[in-house]
Amino acid sequence: MLDMKWVREHAEEVRVTVGHKGIHLSVDELLARDEERRRLKRDTDMLRERRNRLSSEVGRLMQEQRREEAEAIRAETKTVNAKLAELETELRAAEERFGALYELVPNVVSPDTPIGRSDEDNVELKRVGEVPVFPFEPKDHIELGELHGLIDVPRGVKTGGSRHYYLRGAGAQLHRAVQQLALDLLLERDFLLLEVPLMVKEEAMNHTGYFPLGRDQAYKLDEVDGYLAGTSEVPLIMYYAGEVVEAETPIRLAAASMCFRSEVGSAGRDVRGLYRVHQFAKVEQVVICKSDPAVSEAILQEITANAELLLQKLELPYRQMAVCTGDMSQKTYKQYDLETWMPSRGAYGETHSSSNLRDFQARRANIRYRDEEGALRYCHTLNNTAVASPRILIPLLENHQQEDGSVYIPAALRPYMNGLTELRPPCGPQEEEA
Repeated sequence: MLDMKWVREHAEEVRVTVGHKGIHLSVDELLARDEERRRLKRDTDMLRERRNRLSSEVGRLMQEQRREEAEAIRAETKTVNAKLAELETELRAAEERFGALYELVPNVVSPDTPIGRSDEDNVELKRVGEVPVFPFEPKDHIELGELHGLIDVPRGVKTGGSRHYYLRGAGAQLHRAVQQLALDLLLERDFLLLEVPLMVKEEAMNHTGYFPLGRDQAYKLDEVDGYLAGTSEVPLIMYYAGEVVEAETPIRLAAASMCFRSEVGSAGRDVRGLYRVHQFAKVEQVVICKSDPAVSEAILQEITANAELLLQKLELPYRQMAVCTGDMSQKTYKQYDLETWMPSRGAYGETHSSSNLRDFQARRANIRYRDEEGALRYCHTLNNTAVASPRILIPLLENHQQEDGSVYIPAALRPYMNGLTELRPPCGPQEEEA
């Protein structure tokens, strides 16, 4: 969240951001509700002070045996208490009305964030790698998966419903191999690996900025009054929620976890294959640092470079995109997407995302540190998808397919694939590295 004093002083900037991010919020109503609850708070505080003075006066008069005067003040105190109870009720209601609006206030965006309405307005910054030109009719990842016995969508649908799947044999191995490769890259860069809860409280979703606007994307667990996390960013940030941390050296956290999203609003989109599914795995990087814009910008470049390195090790062509205002979430200050070439789509598809949230998320989660003068300040937080699978299997299989139906395995993955250099259709033996 943004500091409300800052919002009052920069109301027009907030209005502009609300419009650019497409959030349904009246800033004028927010300011009116803010003024209402502050007025009620002042009145309530003044009445409490008056009650306390009267109570002290009663005590003094009783000590002086001036009972008649004390009883008169007691009667006045009862009147004050009745009015105070009424005001406190009004204040609670006013704070709830204000809070419901305040939760919707978006983070401001960086000066270099493109202005736009959707992902079509994202701006390409660079391309890396050559898009393959096949001298044969290429197969999509589902055809390759069926050919090699890697993917079984019909049985996934039979078991879990639409957008579910099974990964089999080498398909499951690839799924785990890309995750372990990503984890090993992060461990080499001093990330602390955590195994995290997948079920989280509602307050965790609120504290990390996924609620209220992302509520329809989360699976609710009524029995435990919780939710299935759509990303390990939630439990990684919550690890330090409500704490004062040592942030002179950035805190680098990583997790590999299953993730769950309802994909509400995507009916009819990407229904074939593994691009948009309800259950998937992600390796996430989260960094918590001091509130220095230069530091958090450098970390944004660092975690994006980590994801790029993974794509380079997978020998996949990709491009980096600057995400526009309309394609950003409420909490994001600046965002890059990495899109990997997917031959079956004839286009680049998003596989990675990096975000700098500045202190927006840390304010909600109450993560602070002490600066050089000893003053408490809110941290900056950042996150990046180091890899998400099975989506990454789409470009991995499709870009590396060969005319005979085999699939080349990049050298970086071979140690995690028992030395396999390629996948061959079941009719032939699979080659092992010498």
